[in-house]
Amino acid sequence: MKPGLFEASAHCLSLADVQEKCAAVSDLAGKVENGWFRWDRDDPVLSITPPGRPSRPELVAPTAVPRRRLGSEEGRSALVHAVAHIEFNAINLALDAVCRFRGMPDQYYLDWISVAEDEVRHFQMLQKRLGQLKRQYGDYPAHNGVWEMAEKTVDSCLVRMALVPRVLEARGLDVTPGMIERLRALGDTETVAALEVILAEEIRHVAIGTRWFNYCCEQENKPPAETFLELVRKRFSRRVRGPFNLSARAEAGFTRVEMEGLAADS
Repeated sequence: MKPGLFEASAHCLSLADVQEKCAAVSDLAGKVENGWFRWDRDDPVLSITPPGRPSRPELVAPTAVPRRRLGSEEGRSALVHAVAHIEFNAINLALDAVCRFRGMPDQYYLDWISVAEDEVRHFQMLQKRLGQLKRQYGDYPAHNGVWEMAEKTVDSCLVRMALVPRVLEARGLDVTPGMIERLRALGDTETVAALEVILAEEIRHVAIGTRWFNYCCEQENKPPAETFLELVRKRFSRRVRGPFNLSARAEAGFTRVEMEGLAADS
């Protein structure tokens, strides 16, 4: 019998070693393309547990993560590490989106497996850049806010799609162009090159979140824009602050009504 897709995704999610996790996700994506797995839709969903992660970095409160100026190599290293940590978390978020929610169309699962594969590549690019800066993943403290939002959205695929890809991950569309501009001015072309790839591909990831958020709204007969704004106001603990990357967000499927609502709330 073929191995189960959801079981295999949960296995990747559980792996703590970063290299082992990255290799397992790449293997998963390749095997899915070749029809390797059975779609074990009747298997029970596992209760959510912290994903596999290495013992470092130390996880601290968001306010305890030190801020460093980009003008120094230490500051740039800390920035690269922070983005690498986001990308590592994004691997786990994509895997959890696969094995957490059942009853979705096949393309939903294929989409999120492809996102996990992209996030592995992003993490590896940043890991390589850290090596060039004589640092490694785990050298700086980080926070766990992204995964905490996953824990808060286990009850609904609609809510997960609204608040993880369309709030947390969409924030990267807003802030990354500014980081690129500052790093380019400092002559850090290597980090700029990695961030440009990540920015371009994250638009697709947020768009996937939009696609499946809209699908869930249709299934539940809810108006997407109004539902999204209501969820942000009720379930997100802080304001979504601008300025917003309007062109990237439009490409990722945000509507005028949604952007006007976010702008008014910010």
